[in-house]
Amino acid sequence: QTGPVIDMPVPASFNDITQDPSLENYIGWVWYEKEVLLPLRWLQDNLNTRVVLRFGSAHYYSIVWVNGVQVVEHEGGHLPFEADISSIVQGSPGIPCRITVALNNTLTPHTLPPGSIQYMNDKTRYPKNYFVQNIRFDFFNYAGIHRPVVLYTTPSVYIDDITVTTTSSESVAMVQYQVSVVGSTLYSLSLSLRDQEGKVVATGDGPAGELKVLNPNLWWPYLMHENPGYRYSLEVKMQAQANGVLLEDVYTLPVGIRTIHVTSTRFLINGRPFYFHGVNKHEDADIRGKGLDWPLVAKDFNLLRWLGANSFRTSHYPYAEEIMDLCDAYGIVVIDECPGVGIKMPESFGNKSLQHHLVVMEELIRRDKNRPSVVMWSVANEPASELPPAAYYFKAVIAHTKALDPSRPVTFVTDANYALDRGAPYVDVICVNSYFSWYHDPGHLEVIPLQLTTQFENWYKTYEKPIIQSEYGADSVPGLHSDPPLMFSEEYQKAMLKEYHSVFDQKRKEYVIGELIWNFADFMTNQG
Repeated sequence: QTGPVIDMPVPASFNDITQDPSLENYIGWVWYEKEVLLPLRWLQDNLNTRVVLRFGSAHYYSIVWVNGVQVVEHEGGHLPFEADISSIVQGSPGIPCRITVALNNTLTPHTLPPGSIQYMNDKTRYPKNYFVQNIRFDFFNYAGIHRPVVLYTTPSVYIDDITVTTTSSESVAMVQYQVSVVGSTLYSLSLSLRDQEGKVVATGDGPAGELKVLNPNLWWPYLMHENPGYRYSLEVKMQAQANGVLLEDVYTLPVGIRTIHVTSTRFLINGRPFYFHGVNKHEDADIRGKGLDWPLVAKDFNLLRWLGANSFRTSHYPYAEEIMDLCDAYGIVVIDECPGVGIKMPESFGNKSLQHHLVVMEELIRRDKNRPSVVMWSVANEPASELPPAAYYFKAVIAHTKALDPSRPVTFVTDANYALDRGAPYVDVICVNSYFSWYHDPGHLEVIPLQLTTQFENWYKTYEKPIIQSEYGADSVPGLHSDPPLMFSEEYQKAMLKEYHSVFDQKRKEYVIGELIWNFADFMTNQG
């Protein structure tokens, strides 16, 4: 016995698809189900073939069954998870494989992002059992299966993971690799690194080692080089004997050769100062919500490059792998942010929250560690970092992140007072959000030069670390005009940006290393 059954496209958020207003703001369990016929060849060689079900992401808590057998449970949106379903499907060839997903988008003080459920108990004002989902972040909490769901196969002995790091000088680069193979201890590995013409420039073997590349083509950001986003292909080939047959698994990983170094005033890519001239984004649009949509992604990248942007932050959650692939290819530099947004309540700084936050960073780094476009991890956005428990919390999250990936700097994005922020001592780069003449002193553009200059000087004096203005901006209604400028007019937005930019242009000569405007495009928020 089920409730109403609705056709639901995947990938997509479910919120905007129907004409039912209760689904728009629905909180709780939803169920997805689909039957598929698997190729017989996947099912016949059951000793040597592994069948895997993979979700690009689902929001927020997922339980997955195949033919009624639970195969995986996963907490958190925006990141992939998968299950080996070989034993279930290979036992019943020729019959459809039924995939069932239960999904719950409830946010609690210990989820990431956190939230809380509030029951409205006043019977004179609210129906029985009426509740609302409170969130402390300013964007709509879309839900559903947001990214592609695929079935794929590997041999029973397979390449499970590859980790690549690079170092370089002008004339020679070193590509360090580690490969993990699962399913057997008896295997051989051979590696070849090819340039964009397909020419092999280095070879190696074994599960760990170093490839030497002479006169390398470095991975450069957009507008920093006439050929940005240069990537080599690392082909990893595994061979293993199992059950009397030779198994082979081949994986090709794009590799960008680039280095990152942070000084007290500069952010260096390949030894040259890099200035983050970019935006904050969101992953949402009409109808599809947060569902991956290729035409939209292509349009966004064309707009980004047309703007002259060289970077963006994945505010406020990891974006689709397909988007990250294009950043690598186009040379768009990324500050890769986990879903740690709205961490405001004291109970969201306890051990339960911390433990989940550490797992999320593990999943994010495992997914994106080999991407040349990712130059820094962000572990949170605008947390209540002035609270006493924030010190231990961010010290632990940042230390864990650096242990997982020593090759990249780590930050979080703050809107706290420089003198009260308890997480800032642990970051490599200070990222600050401020909205002078918008949320503060609304309408008073004349306060910006003083307030923004003072903000930068206070932070630098306290920490002597490079600073990114990670959010600034003003809302505007397209077509609304006003002279002299009034808030929400196009002219006010332009005038505010001009005031900010004149301060940035001075301070980038010292220690300001970037400006990321809020926001690249319109996005959905709660009604209010």
